Amino acid sequence: MKINQAKRLKGGSWEFSENQPLKEPLVLIFGDRYLLESKDLFNEVKELYPKGHLVFGSTSGEIMETNVYEESITLTAIEFEKTRFNIVSENVSNHENIEKLGLAISNKFDQNQLKHMFIVSDGSFVNGSDLIEGLESVEGFNASITGGLCGDGARFEKTLTSYNENPKQGEVVAIGFYGGDFEVSYANFGGWTPFGPERTITKSEGNILFEIDGKPALDLYKMYLGDKADELPKAALLYPLTVQQNDESEPLVRTILNIDEAENSMILAGDVPMNAKVQLMMSTVDDIAEGASNAAVLAMRDRKSKPELAILVSCVGRKLVLDQRTEDEIEEVAEIVGDQAKITGFYSYGEMAPFAGKNECQLHNQTMTLTLLSE
Repeated sequence: MKINQAKRLKGGSWEFSENQPLKEPLVLIFGDRYLLESKDLFNEVKELYPKGHLVFGSTSGEIMETNVYEESITLTAIEFEKTRFNIVSENVSNHENIEKLGLAISNKFDQNQLKHMFIVSDGSFVNGSDLIEGLESVEGFNASITGGLCGDGARFEKTLTSYNENPKQGEVVAIGFYGGDFEVSYANFGGWTPFGPERTITKSEGNILFEIDGKPALDLYKMYLGDKADELPKAALLYPLTVQQNDESEPLVRTILNIDEAENSMILAGDVPMNAKVQLMMSTVDDIAEGASNAAVLAMRDRKSKPELAILVSCVGRKLVLDQRTEDEIEEVAEIVGDQAKITGFYSYGEMAPFAGKNECQLHNQTMTLTLLSE
């Protein structure tokens, strides 16, 4: 595996840490939404890698090595020597619902040989839970899935992604990996602590939460937030919900992406099932950094070889809590995966990964999610 990495700060030019010739590389371009809106960006990267497979995604912060950038674009170009990959993209505007979009994507891959799928998805229109369900619903699907929902800082206005074209809204890009020498491992971990009473969801529809304990969910949430309620939806990133569907299921964390004052409801990044138990959550800088370390330990636990590339997808809510110490969680990961691994990634509106030791993917919020690759 050969890897080039570069960054471009706002108003600046590309700065390469290494720029060796690569043959038909996979090129991951993560950046600030405003910079990705430039009509010149696609052609600019295409000039750097004329035969490259270019995947763009907007972020709430760019990760490269142990640094976190804002108002920048990062580029990671990967030439695989023993691994074959295929890329499929679909837009929500061309499908009846998100599940059918996911199914359409999976149907374009050879399920007999597919080992792993990495997703770079629109983060505004896409219910991540439905997308995963659609991706895994194709007959014979046995691959693992990781990835994330693209971000837009803490603005929640619009997100952009694309494959081999100018970044746009509503796009979901899937990168499928094949090959006997390809090794992937993954894990996620949060570091958030539930507080307050456990309550029950009494009215919801998909990822829209209307009532908790028979009362308007938004009113209840505002009561807990107090003065911070005026800062919604941004303030909600500091106080996500833990959702447990039943006693046997693993609890999932859900971030509030937006609110609907007219309906007195909250829109979350993934499903919030009826009758599920919910609690508010909070965290500290040290707990979040420790959570990232735990994720790295889990991802490294059963690997046969050292990872060559680490793709990190962490939640924008974690970034807001960490503030000036955002790089702490990246440094925790780097220390455990080893300095032989190149690090790239982004801060997201939702993270996709199975729980450690399992294959079925879940949508997470407020976690550090790792995808470690080698061949």
